[in-house]
Amino acid sequence: VEMDRKKVILSVLAHPDDESFGMGGTLALYAQQGVEVHLVCATRGEAGEVGPDYLQDCDCDSIAELREGELRCAAVHLGLAGVYFLDYRDSGMTGSPDNEHPAALIQAPLDEVAAKIVHYIREIKPQVVLTFDPIGGYRHPDHIAIHDATVKAFDLAGDPGHENGLPPFKPQKLYYHTISKRFIRWAVRMIKLFGKDPTKWGENEDIDLTSLAVEDFPINAFINYRMVEKRKDAASICHASQGGAGLAKGPLRWISRLIGGKDQFMRAYPPPKPRERETDLFDGVKL
Repeated sequence: VEMDRKKVILSVLAHPDDESFGMGGTLALYAQQGVEVHLVCATRGEAGEVGPDYLQDCDCDSIAELREGELRCAAVHLGLAGVYFLDYRDSGMTGSPDNEHPAALIQAPLDEVAAKIVHYIREIKPQVVLTFDPIGGYRHPDHIAIHDATVKAFDLAGDPGHENGLPPFKPQKLYYHTISKRFIRWAVRMIKLFGKDPTKWGENEDIDLTSLAVEDFPINAFINYRMVEKRKDAASICHASQGGAGLAKGPLRWISRLIGGKDQFMRAYPPPKPRERETDLFDGVKL
């Protein structure tokens, strides 16, 4: 493929593991197809809870170093062409002391974060940009912040009035990854069967799955990634400190296989037609 006609995706997310636990199947699928897939990660996941044995096993000096290493491991399995950090600090979940850290992502001005993302959009020149949905998947404040910044950056990147030393570039499509409500409903049932509380899910028990089941966003694209499920699983296992092995092999993975290996996306730009459905994020893209 000629260099000026290559397909490029840029995914903009918040923490190490977001790329694997979320849209990892889609990223791996397109990378396998020869698409150049890049990831911008806002933080290094410093606020994630990590057992002391993980730090000892990797001989790491910090949680940030450990989780960056896990992300780079996952990037290899997903086939990512590049990983870039915005160098903010993980803000933690809503109400945690990490929210108040001066370097936390949610403390940074929106315009500042958006300007950093504009740099990567103009430098990488993706036709397709991916990020979280408006509630950040499960209402994590960093996910919502990076959603807002990416939306702003998507518009600014093509604006000649926004000067940063790089020529303007307007991506052709913007998608929000959304969590399947069918998956959540099944997950809630299965978690209860295993004797656990679906309102206190996750390593830190700070995710209320039952409240997510009522959120509803229009779905405009379904990406079937069954052929690369093993790549997604391997990438998830890299994030051992965050329970990646459980997601790749536990009950939630069983539910995912049962209802189908698909990612779903809401298309934010260009606005979709009523009941429009895509099975390829590059539908309509001009190279």
